[in-house]
Amino acid sequence: MQAAWLLGALVVPQLLGCGHGARGPGREWEGGWGGALEEERKRESLMLKEALGLLTGVGNKDSLPGNPEDERVWGTTESQGEEEDEEATTAPTSSPSPSPSPSPTPEDTITYILGRLAGLDAGLHQLHVRLHALDTRVVQLTQGLRQLRDVTSDTRDSLQALKEAQLRAEQEHGRLEGCLKGLRLGHKCFLLSRDFETQAAAQARCKARGGSLAQPADRQQMNAIGRYLHAALAPYNWPVWLGVNDRRSEGLYLFENGQRVSFFAWHRAPSPEPGAHPSAASHPLSPDQPNGGVLENCVAQASDDGSWWDHDCERRLYFICEFPF
Repeated sequence: MQAAWLLGALVVPQLLGCGHGARGPGREWEGGWGGALEEERKRESLMLKEALGLLTGVGNKDSLPGNPEDERVWGTTESQGEEEDEEATTAPTSSPSPSPSPSPTPEDTITYILGRLAGLDAGLHQLHVRLHALDTRVVQLTQGLRQLRDVTSDTRDSLQALKEAQLRAEQEHGRLEGCLKGLRLGHKCFLLSRDFETQAAAQARCKARGGSLAQPADRQQMNAIGRYLHAALAPYNWPVWLGVNDRRSEGLYLFENGQRVSFFAWHRAPSPEPGAHPSAASHPLSPDQPNGGVLENCVAQASDDGSWWDHDCERRLYFICEFPF
């Protein structure tokens, strides 16, 4: 391209000069028309030089030094190119087509896999750290649970001991109350309760207070209990539970402690008046006792005369407790 530029620079002036010399004689007699032709030739020469400069700038930007005309042409060409680039940049694009993404190379694939493996390794390390912390927490909770169980066991033992102490205190209180408020006979104390209870419930309440239902050991104690009940409940007649029953076998009367009863004070119908004919039928209001059979297996003592009556064990009556002294 430089050779073509040099050739153009040498040949074009010669052509222009030859043309000028050939047309010299004619110019003198052509008059005014000769000046116009000369101006036209200058204009064509300038246009040709500019065209050659553009071609040379496109082929090689490094123009030869020492030629001011070429530098001017090249500067004009660069300015025009920059203006065209700016116009192309500022001009709105209608619909730019997306450039296709480059295909991944094997090195990119390996780098991606290594990056993912590094991320997984970091995540696994975090999981190990959290698992270790969780194991430590589990050990701490296990130790705390063991300590809590020990404390609970100690508390349970203390509570059981407290309940036993409370039971002993209630029993001692009941025994002292029975002996202070009730009837004392030898090494026993008897106390009447005016609460209505079944025979089993009455026995449970006496036991909770440190005693049991009254178990007169002989007739002397039975008569003393009769006088105590009569004085406490007069002028009314109330049956009061004793600790005597024949639940185990009909007709076999036992105390609550399992000992067999050796004496009885059953109620008997009143004897007929003198001169009246004896009757085999018992009195309807006060029949001979016991008369309940298997339906009445518990014994109560009447408060008016101290006699024994058999009753249904589920009947709710007063009861009398005895306590050791």
